[in-house]
Amino acid sequence: MKSTLVIFLVFIIYFIFPVNASLPSILGNNLIEKTCKQTPYYDLCVRSLISSPQSFNTDVEGLAKIMVHTINARATRTLHRINKLLQHRQDTNMKRALQSCASRYDAIIKEDIPESLQALRLGNYKFAEAGTVDAAFEARLCEKEFRRCKSPLADMNRVVHDVSIVAASIVQTIV
Repeated sequence: MKSTLVIFLVFIIYFIFPVNASLPSILGNNLIEKTCKQTPYYDLCVRSLISSPQSFNTDVEGLAKIMVHTINARATRTLHRINKLLQHRQDTNMKRALQSCASRYDAIIKEDIPESLQALRLGNYKFAEAGTVDAAFEARLCEKEFRRCKSPLADMNRVVHDVSIVAASIVQTIV
């Protein structure tokens, strides 16, 4: 019984503590933390960036690109949800709002994201920022479409908006 306890403690010390010891280096005084501190949604920024392995080996421009890809992923997820809801909704106000949102998210995915990524590649940071700000604006406008009915997209719209603002804030640090 004692030997099992000793083995367990050795396991804990050997495997768990080194991981915990490395957490400060992940979130310590590094580029992700410094960059995210300059955004209005620090926690969202950190969570989004550390979920991408590329974020640990890049510069601020690379972090901006990762966030633009995050906008794309979130917007794509939201558009899929909108399309599913459109298949099942009969209420005229809801259908109209969802159709408008589908158009807005289509613009984010097909226009804002590609334009922002191309602008980042070309070093046109003001244009990249404009694309991310427009994505945030489109998500906010989608939510406003539901003034006559309860929004089934409130959380998703908020996340797309907030991720877009984080991306815009990161691009601003490059300028």
